[in-house]
Amino acid sequence: MPHSAADDALAAWRLHDPRIDTKEVLVQDLSSGSLPEAFTAGAHAHPDSVLAVGDDALTLAEFVERAERWAGALEAAGVTPGRRVMLQATTSAAMVCAYLGLLRAGATIVLVSPALTATELATIAMQSGARLAITDHETPHGVSRLPLAELAEAAVVARPTSLPGPSSGDVALIAFTSGTTGTPKGVPLTHGMLLASIRAVMRAWRWSAGDRLVHALPLSHQHGLGGIHATLIAGSSARLLSGFDPAALIQEIRAESATVLFGVPTIYQRLVGLPGDNAAALSSLRLATSGSAPLPPALFHRIEEKLGITPLERYGLTESGLDVSNLYTGPRRPGVVGFPLPGVELRLTADNGTDVAFGAEGEIALRGPQVFDGYLDDPQATARAFHPGGWFRTGDLGRITEDGALAITGRLKDIIVTGGMNVSPREVEDVLAAHPDVEEAAVTGLPDERWGEAVAAWVVLRRAVDVATLTAYCRDVLAPFKCPKTITVVDALPRNALGKVQRNLLIGRQ
Repeated sequence: MPHSAADDALAAWRLHDPRIDTKEVLVQDLSSGSLPEAFTAGAHAHPDSVLAVGDDALTLAEFVERAERWAGALEAAGVTPGRRVMLQATTSAAMVCAYLGLLRAGATIVLVSPALTATELATIAMQSGARLAITDHETPHGVSRLPLAELAEAAVVARPTSLPGPSSGDVALIAFTSGTTGTPKGVPLTHGMLLASIRAVMRAWRWSAGDRLVHALPLSHQHGLGGIHATLIAGSSARLLSGFDPAALIQEIRAESATVLFGVPTIYQRLVGLPGDNAAALSSLRLATSGSAPLPPALFHRIEEKLGITPLERYGLTESGLDVSNLYTGPRRPGVVGFPLPGVELRLTADNGTDVAFGAEGEIALRGPQVFDGYLDDPQATARAFHPGGWFRTGDLGRITEDGALAITGRLKDIIVTGGMNVSPREVEDVLAAHPDVEEAAVTGLPDERWGEAVAAWVVLRRAVDVATLTAYCRDVLAPFKCPKTITVVDALPRNALGKVQRNLLIGRQ
């Protein structure tokens, strides 16, 4: 681009919030300290704010105090600073305490979705090197299991931890994301990276101690964790839901007079599908965000019409947290995700790393204190993921609008985004191809009103087998959100002259 997108973004945010000075001061401010230090400061400033999970409602001061004792129980169980520990649990007060306790103990948390199968869990255990899992599920060979209820009992009588707290540069989380190769890649994220991301968001969205979040997103996903982080750092209040039910979510927003809602397109699709007029019940919301997947323009307008709110779209990735957002007080348009957040630099590049012309489509490249340093034990994938100068290649395509905002136009990567969750086509293809009656398989995403994209598969058979059998086979090996919604039998997969499957030609063969 002929001018600096980073400078444009900084100017835009400066107009939006005069507290934002220079990029250099901002970056240092955003990434300083550790998550436990930031949580403790928020709790000390606003000790009586409440974080409620199900029937458990604790003040922030109580959560911070429990974190010390849970860290003590973890220390007694052999958890030392830097040790990698898998955490696999549904949303509960105990899960939050385990998360906070692990951070306070200086452990590196390996995020694991409760929906993953034993096969998937074994892959993550092998790649992460974790040999301890806090879970109520079966663990892979070589991984010790510490049931969450057992840890909770130990924490009741445990002494506060004697371990030193982590620092900004220590790894807090290892999140896993699937790439086009189908192999999950570990993403180490330091305390400073996570703090830089959420503090930028809090400034941009004007998050304060007076806010009340109602949160239905899973805490095994960074999008879900962001709500916890912001609540604790700001000293605000929140109610966490253990699952998503559209009617229950609206009821909780009304009951709590919630001011903030984090959502994904699938959540909004379900909300607008409810009968009746629910706009009054949501009138307390000052901010309703949408991310993790593209928000279709038709759904954007239905949200405005049926719910009486204008969603604020933002953009982020596992490798870099939240990076881009529409201005809190500015215009919001479908497909436009806004400006780089404070401290974030953004470029649109050609494949060789040079900037594309202003207004042209290019790959989104990011740099800033929130961006990871590289994939876990995978130098080749790391080299492919960065342009010289530390610019992370997102694999997503975008263009800069006339007013300097970023519009997402597509994806270079083949990842399917279904219900806000990423699915690797190659991973699903490999599972199907491993079935003895399947010769080969191809998987892609199809537009879907409810899920954004639905996982669809086409198979060439070795011998006759019904689709129901293949569907059940996938459910035994893959998490539910990864299983194909449709499986179509074809005589052959279309390929180009180089032998590459042409997925676009499969879409009409259902």
